[in-house]
Amino acid sequence: MFRTGVQAEIGQSGSTGVEVVGEAADVDQAVTVITATRPEVVLLDVHLPGGGGVEVLRRSAALMTDGERPVRFLALSVSDAAEDVIAVIRGGARGYVTKTITGADLVEAIHKVRDGDAVFSPRLAGFVLDAFASTEAPPLDEDLDRLTQREREVLRLIARGYAYKEIAKQLFISVKTVESHVSAVLRKLQLSNRHELTRWATARRLV
Repeated sequence: MFRTGVQAEIGQSGSTGVEVVGEAADVDQAVTVITATRPEVVLLDVHLPGGGGVEVLRRSAALMTDGERPVRFLALSVSDAAEDVIAVIRGGARGYVTKTITGADLVEAIHKVRDGDAVFSPRLAGFVLDAFASTEAPPLDEDLDRLTQREREVLRLIARGYAYKEIAKQLFISVKTVESHVSAVLRKLQLSNRHELTRWATARRLV
């Protein structure tokens, strides 16, 4: 549904100057389509099933460095987490925008990335600057590493005060799935309720 919506927003080549040449539902499909079509810009879902956007970038490294027809990547995600932004930029993406972006701004971002520019929102640009200005690797957090990527997303939204229904809408999942993720997070972190979870996330500056 989301891919259909994006295509409807940006695929009117007469007015947007963007032609959608392919789409994919997982990492393997993405690599196949990218290799076959060699698009100028790939809109990359950071949490694409099958290994995530970073895996697509890794397997497309040769296409990104092609001097004649480089394939450039623009990450598109519901997540605005620093580690997600940094991971795909280190992987070679030229920009990162969240799924709250308007259709017009997304079209503009695609054109900028095609032309070789980098595109970020101010908040996300700060993450990238901080990460590459630092010479030290961020400390490992064993507790956080126990969580899956989706569980981390749910954790942050819970800690920000979102209701289950709001989280479900943002992440395009059911309320029941949100409840399952919250239960898993509480169990893995050995916490009792969302208030403890919020304190835990705040102490680690994840909110």
